Amino acid sequence: MIEQMTLRDLGVIAEATLPIGPGFTAITGETGAGKTMVVTGLGLLLGQRSDSGAVRAGAAQASVEGVWIVPPDGAVAERVREAGADVEPIDETRAELIVGRIISSEGRSRAAVGGRAAPAAVLSDLADDLVVVHGQSEQLRLRAAAAQRDALDRFGGADVADALVTYRDRFAAWEGL
Repeated sequence: MIEQMTLRDLGVIAEATLPIGPGFTAITGETGAGKTMVVTGLGLLLGQRSDSGAVRAGAAQASVEGVWIVPPDGAVAERVREAGADVEPIDETRAELIVGRIISSEGRSRAAVGGRAAPAAVLSDLADDLVVVHGQSEQLRLRAAAAQRDALDRFGGADVADALVTYRDRFAAWEGL
């Protein structure tokens, strides 16, 4: 679960820290660019392509940092370790993951995962397990059978995920016969 996001010199935002708690489901507000910059910042943390045009006018760079709480032995922590970084243990069931992204006004972009430099592709790999972003017309994606199955699998939780892994393993073994 995302705990906090900090934006600096991104679009109209000079500096803002957004504390996010359990049950956070929507960003709403009056007309303006603030909501868009929050979603842009989240997209950058999730590995989306950077754009130097998002850097605040007069600033040398924009930065975004996100703090997530993840299971210390889950898929996210495993992928972070594969990338040469780590999560910070909080207790037996929770660990903190810090992800960051810096975009220079010249267009260069740097990413960090767990305190270590990483390619933006690592952020993309982590994205599906960190957050789900729904934008306008996103509901149209649910027309695809694969998207429906994925949604049901995620809704089923850990028990269903374990059963799905077992099923896939056995199906692959059966295909190999």
